[in-house]
Amino acid sequence: MKKCLLVCFAMSLFIVSCKKEVIETQTLSGLLPSKFTYHTEEGDTNRLYIMKNAKGMEVTVINWGARIVSAMVPDKAGKWQNVVVGYDSIEPYLKLNDYHGAVLGRYAGRIAGETILLDRVTYRLRLNDGKNMLNGGPRGFSAQYFTIEQPNDQSLICSYFSKEDEEGFPGNLQVTVTYTVTEENAIRIDYQAVSNPATFINLSNQSYFNLSGAAASTLEGHRLFVDASTYTPTRDDLIPTGAFAKVKGTPLDYTTLRPLNIKYNYDLNYVLNKPGKGDKMVAKAVSDSTGISMEVYTTEPGMQFYTDQSDPSFCMATQHFPDSPHQAKFPSTILRVDSTFKSQTVYKFGIE
Repeated sequence: MKKCLLVCFAMSLFIVSCKKEVIETQTLSGLLPSKFTYHTEEGDTNRLYIMKNAKGMEVTVINWGARIVSAMVPDKAGKWQNVVVGYDSIEPYLKLNDYHGAVLGRYAGRIAGETILLDRVTYRLRLNDGKNMLNGGPRGFSAQYFTIEQPNDQSLICSYFSKEDEEGFPGNLQVTVTYTVTEENAIRIDYQAVSNPATFINLSNQSYFNLSGAAASTLEGHRLFVDASTYTPTRDDLIPTGAFAKVKGTPLDYTTLRPLNIKYNYDLNYVLNKPGKGDKMVAKAVSDSTGISMEVYTTEPGMQFYTDQSDPSFCMATQHFPDSPHQAKFPSTILRVDSTFKSQTVYKFGIE
């Protein structure tokens, strides 16, 4: 009888323990890491990575497209705000035409037509924007799995090998993108790539920001500064004409910090006045409601500025110019075998 009671007691403990719910720890931005678990056909597993600095700033990243999912920064009241507009699970990111937070490549922006010429050889691209290629093609880097290593709490090393003829591009390309959350409450992005044989390359990150908070219903109350006196005008299909035009006297002029015109749909490449070492601020955005500011520093010559009115947010995607393979006057985007592509962009957050 005593033995029977002991067995029943043990079984009851087992049943109770099985019924206990496992409580998952949310990120500071309220994300559940389990919602980002995804197994690719190649056997790789997507997961959510978390970076933090000593001040408590938190940035999350996933393998799929090496995407920035959230960025928590303090506002003027001392409250934490997520300023990156994204999703709370992996499924929406798997759509081929979604670029939220992703590394763009091999070529960020548009390339006209279906062919490019390099060293007298013609290559045929895979199109995904009418008669043109956008952000690297139907399966550009935003739709690829990056291997991620986390050497410390504040940085992630994201790697991807792009085989020759991927989306039609020449060259076997090895890409490394390193994210770092600095003690100055900045996201630093370092790009590096080598190719054999030569190829065209234009890497960027397309994070969507709203400094009033990712859940804000408008961009109203934002102010903008872009240190660019000119931009590259485009045809109706947003392919550059090859010319340079002045921003003065147009809705594109943000050479002084002024309110963002939320009625204008922006999608243009600014020609930055001070490209080079990346130690000069090239752009700045401020939210009057939260007081959060974001300064942009880059070694790139251009910045694609885009506003999304349906999901109120804006992009400041630093880059070389769109359609450079066809534009002799634009800075070259050719990566030679004996060269290493290096680029850096910093998004620094503060209180205005």
